[in-house]
Amino acid sequence: MFLIGSHVGMSGKEMFLGSVKEALSYDANTFMVYTGAPQNTRRKDLSELKIPEAKALMKESGIEQFIVHAPYIINLGNAVNPSTYELAVSFLEKEITRSAGMGSRILVLHPGSHVGEGAQIGIKKIVEGLNQILSADTPVYIALETMAGKGSEIGSRFEELAEIYDKTVHSEKLRVCMDTCHMHDAGYDVTHDFDGILTAFDKLLGISQIAAVHLNDSKNPQGAHKDRHANLGDGCIGFEALSYVAHHPALETVPKILETPYLPSPEDPKKKVPPYKEEIQRLREKV
Repeated sequence: MFLIGSHVGMSGKEMFLGSVKEALSYDANTFMVYTGAPQNTRRKDLSELKIPEAKALMKESGIEQFIVHAPYIINLGNAVNPSTYELAVSFLEKEITRSAGMGSRILVLHPGSHVGEGAQIGIKKIVEGLNQILSADTPVYIALETMAGKGSEIGSRFEELAEIYDKTVHSEKLRVCMDTCHMHDAGYDVTHDFDGILTAFDKLLGISQIAAVHLNDSKNPQGAHKDRHANLGDGCIGFEALSYVAHHPALETVPKILETPYLPSPEDPKKKVPPYKEEIQRLREKV
């Protein structure tokens, strides 16, 4: 089955039930959600999220899986500020529990930033944190996201992700989330050689480790290390290449998630509206 969806919100009285309804309004059959605001640690108790109602609607509508994204404030790679690192470890543990409680098996995580200390020190801290958190009984997979390489981000090269895998004791609890904009901005040729990208990834980590794909165009040329998402076909990767990624047979069972920018409303240019229903339709029709 072709699994396609987008990031959806979770707020108001309906909470997670509203997330599922939003995904269905885009004709999606999967989706990605945060368990709370990605910029802070404030979280509602799971009992307030209307999880049973959301799961019932998912079952009724044929949505079998969804993805949770960890908040941006988690930085396991910080070797400079102990309190920032300790917050990252403790909060990631909570997000694992929340993700499992909501019914997801995949928690997407930005690996971290070394904040000027160098990639090797950053990787060492990330591994240290993962080894504190992960065990044989961890109920979800941590999907390390491929990054654009802006600033001191770790994870813009597959070799860095492979090193994290190699040094993590319970690496069987790790997976990877490929982001097309990030890979393009990191220097990988998503437009002309996605098969080559998969071959390189397979040699280092194995295709089976890809648990999700963030499907985004990029506002910047290949190798720019900028990380500015564009709508499908409106950026430097191009719709044809992104459709090729979305429909690649090696990724058939992998959820594809759109994180493309909202667009001005045709009725009110001052208002921004999600593009996801139209982009999902285009991908299904491959036009």
